[in-house]
Amino acid sequence: MNETAPSLQLVAIFVAVAKEMSFSKAAKALGVGKATVSRSVARLEAELGVELLHRTTHAVALSTAGSELYERAAPHVAALAQAVRQLPERAEEPSGLLRLTATHDFGTVVLPELLAQFGRRHPDIRFDVHLTNEAVDLVAEGFDLAIRAVSGPLKDSTLTLRKLCDAEVAFYAAPQYLARRGKPRELGEAGFDWVMPRRFLGWEWPADLASRFCGDDVFLLRELLRWGAGVGVLPRFVADSYVRDGLLEQVAVSGLPELRGGFVLLYPSSGQVPRKVTALRDFLVERLGAGPLR
Repeated sequence: MNETAPSLQLVAIFVAVAKEMSFSKAAKALGVGKATVSRSVARLEAELGVELLHRTTHAVALSTAGSELYERAAPHVAALAQAVRQLPERAEEPSGLLRLTATHDFGTVVLPELLAQFGRRHPDIRFDVHLTNEAVDLVAEGFDLAIRAVSGPLKDSTLTLRKLCDAEVAFYAAPQYLARRGKPRELGEAGFDWVMPRRFLGWEWPADLASRFCGDDVFLLRELLRWGAGVGVLPRFVADSYVRDGLLEQVAVSGLPELRGGFVLLYPSSGQVPRKVTALRDFLVERLGAGPLR
């Protein structure tokens, strides 16, 4: 007998023949040609060194070895087939665990409502959400997709990019600060305290202009502005609720360059894109419409 174990495919074909007691019926059930089934069983017998089926012109019968192999293998073949059928990504309805990473601002302000709506549409999907402003290696860390703010071409060719929406920024200050200090007209104007992000969509605070407060978290900057720390730039979608509540006021300041960029969806390019990923991608594009995020 050959010491090498036969392939699962050969065993599965033999099980189909033994179940149907017919090469023709097994071929039809498997969706392959009768000759393929016959050759596969013959190859399995050759590898095992035993006759599994007694063949006549009109009938097929199991040998003693064939009966033993069928009894032992059939339950395992059926279990494997069931396992494959029940894989989440093979289901018509998107399902399974979806691991998502997003920036703190988008993930806190925009994402919760969208994910709640998407979750109601696809009840078989579970979510594992990580918020970070750091670039994440999606493949190495096992994420299905990421939402990031970008300002130019994507450097990583192993990722697919889909634009979600533009990001707009403006200057803001607390009403009490403006009442006390007035309104600046130009970026970096003397006599004002400037509250700025270190970097946003590729733009950095000019090195020749002094800023009183500088940080890498827009929520920290928003709270500083709310409590009268100065005048600063924020993404509109982060500041809008504070403007509506009267906690911040938009200020017309010249000197901020036009920012070209926005939020995008990233996911690995290699292999077949899981249905749960394409479902969320299409949902977010539909909801956000690639327009400015407000």
